[in-house]
Amino acid sequence: MNPKVIITCAVTGAGDTVGKHPAIPVTPEQIANSALEAAQAGAAIVHCHVRDPETGRGARHVHLYREVMERIRAKNTDVIINFTAGMGGDLQIGEGETPREFDEEFTDLVGPIERLLHIEELKPEICTLDCGSLNFGDGNSIVVQTPVQLREQARLIRSYGVKPEMEIFDSGNLWFAKQLCAEELIEEPPMFQLCLGIPWGAPVNTETMTYMVGQLPADAVWAGFGIGRMQMPMVAQALLLGGHVRIGLEDNLYLERGVYASNASLTERAVKIIELLGSGIATPDEARSILGLNGN
Repeated sequence: MNPKVIITCAVTGAGDTVGKHPAIPVTPEQIANSALEAAQAGAAIVHCHVRDPETGRGARHVHLYREVMERIRAKNTDVIINFTAGMGGDLQIGEGETPREFDEEFTDLVGPIERLLHIEELKPEICTLDCGSLNFGDGNSIVVQTPVQLREQARLIRSYGVKPEMEIFDSGNLWFAKQLCAEELIEEPPMFQLCLGIPWGAPVNTETMTYMVGQLPADAVWAGFGIGRMQMPMVAQALLLGGHVRIGLEDNLYLERGVYASNASLTERAVKIIELLGSGIATPDEARSILGLNGN
């Protein structure tokens, strides 16, 4: 086990969770306040999506990210900010025999430069790099990231001085992420996030996490998480396998059966698990040292 464990709190995500929870952070103010509460509870990193304040749906507008960053930094200059770069790859194909009639309302496909506009302008210390395409759920939704696009995104992220957190949704994603490392598109130490339980990616269980950990480069810094009720079991599992952890409302809405969570309460629960298992909680500066960040 790591003597000091980095907790990442994934604050809100872009999923269809508004209305499924009474207090999903939607506005920049709500997202920033929830991130600050998680940081106060022990999260060294806050992973932030933004949402359309009117509809609650996931968005990627630079001005929304800027407001989140400014609101966090106005009250906390220490916590590490990690912005998603996963938006801009959504494809909703047509029904039945007309798959090329894309549903324009739910399709948002843009190139690497546009996808990273907020990263170039705001330069968070970390941003995500989803390392492959995925059938997302049981409908006609596909999240698209091709090898050509991903190589260019990795190159751009490096040129911006931002560290990519490579998001691994299945074994093929991990294979390609290692290829990015081999091509020296990723600075050392590489940072991996093992994402378990997202349909239809890697299942969330001990065997899958153990397999993925066994495939990581020797110098990798990694974290892992499970969605839904498996969030806290995977906190313990990642810790026991030598990793760091991620929790938050992006991945799980409940603290326990019938009890809605907050980002602060999920962080507090993760802190308790980590400490009961004998490890300590990494501060933001300790996390920067572990991840090889210069600090912004």
